[in-house]
Amino acid sequence: MSPRGVAIEDLRERLFAAAERVVAGDGAAALTSRAVTEEAGCAKGVLHAHFAGLDEFVADLVLHRFAITAAAAADLPSRAGAGTVHGHLADVASTVLALDPGVVGLAVTRPAAARRVREAWQAGAPGFTAVQTAVGDYLRAEQGLGRVPDGLDVDSTALALVGTLHHLLMTAPTDARPITTAQVERLITALVGTP
Repeated sequence: MSPRGVAIEDLRERLFAAAERVVAGDGAAALTSRAVTEEAGCAKGVLHAHFAGLDEFVADLVLHRFAITAAAAADLPSRAGAGTVHGHLADVASTVLALDPGVVGLAVTRPAAARRVREAWQAGAPGFTAVQTAVGDYLRAEQGLGRVPDGLDVDSTALALVGTLHHLLMTAPTDARPITTAQVERLITALVGTP
């Protein structure tokens, strides 16, 4: 346990990782501020000293994880012309599906957290829309290089891929980690052709 009054390095990430372990081990119902701080090895009041409450903490956790995922997807257009289109789309899909369904589901089951996440996304925080934009930009770049057919509707393709990822992530049982990518691999082939 960290001594009282001593700054904890990377506290937010430490608390976020602890929350993910609590949810993975005991389910969403077990997530309390006390469970998180005990798992993180911090004083009981640390979470409330840095967040207005558990709902704000959950929302920030979900937004943080989506920001990391969207940042990874943002690099996608720079990969145009190298590797394979199928491989790059599969990589982005794997990154999205690596989000913990139990943690993402927390924001759905906690109305105040869900509202905060939705408002943040509407205000421009990175989420599924940022991933979709990156996929569309990437496919346009590949189209310009002749590696994706001219007739491909890249915006609809990006929507189909990210919409499917959203569906798989939001409907996966919390104990189904990692989410299988077999369906996604088939979808990518159906959308852009064989690898």
